[in-house]
Amino acid sequence: MKKNKFLIFKPSKSAMQSGLKNSKKWCLTNKDINESFISSKYCWNGSSNPEKQIKLFFSDLDSAINFAKKNNYSFEVMEPNHKILIKKSYAENFIKKI
Repeated sequence: MKKNKFLIFKPSKSAMQSGLKNSKKWCLTNKDINESFISSKYCWNGSSNPEKQIKLFFSDLDSAINFAKKNNYSFEVMEPNHKILIKKSYAENFIKKI
């Protein structure tokens, strides 16, 4: 049996979200997402791998790594890109730059 590889990452916020509410959790999911087939009778997408459906959320990176090690999952950690915020006042939008 082929051993699956899992990915631990911080999901990005959705396009409909202005705040950072659900972007602080870490997610563990199956990395091999392309192993699927299309049913010839009903044209459904299917998979013979039940671990493909695993998607777990953790409050911090250490607990996600400990869970993966405890269950003997091979995993890869994908570090998030940090966004640099430039704080400025609303009035600065109207200042003419020369």
